[in-house]
Amino acid sequence: MSEESPKYESISSYGLSLGIVAASYNSRLSDFLVSRVVETIKEAGEPKEIVIERVPGSHEIPCGLKLMLNAKTFDCLIGLGVVIKGDTSHHHLVAQSAGYAMQQLVLEHATPIINGIVVTDDVERAEQRIVGSIDRGKEFATSTLRMAQLYRKWTKTC
Repeated sequence: MSEESPKYESISSYGLSLGIVAASYNSRLSDFLVSRVVETIKEAGEPKEIVIERVPGSHEIPCGLKLMLNAKTFDCLIGLGVVIKGDTSHHHLVAQSAGYAMQQLVLEHATPIINGIVVTDDVERAEQRIVGSIDRGKEFATSTLRMAQLYRKWTKTC
């Protein structure tokens, strides 16, 4: 993952309906990701709503997103998780299958979903990207707002 974040013009969260599905695994880091995303969204204005659901792990994020998409309309959703390599390469399977399933949901529902799953080889790299010098939470939130505005523009739901 690049350390260079995209630069966006200031964007408002006013009136947006946003959904977050966050994994509970690696809770200290995933909780911080959720708080950074929510904080960044609220700093950008006053969203209509931010619905937050927790699931056991990153592999379950797509199911949570699907349940939310089937229940109501969102301007954008985001899946948040932290997947850290253990003794096997299982982390690649989890991250890849969750990412693929999220992309399938985007195509099926024509609703933007941000893949906010941080995948690293060790805890130190995860911390650097989440609580350290690389603020992925802010980056994921900014991408969420940008895609929500694009969704609003092209679906005329304003």
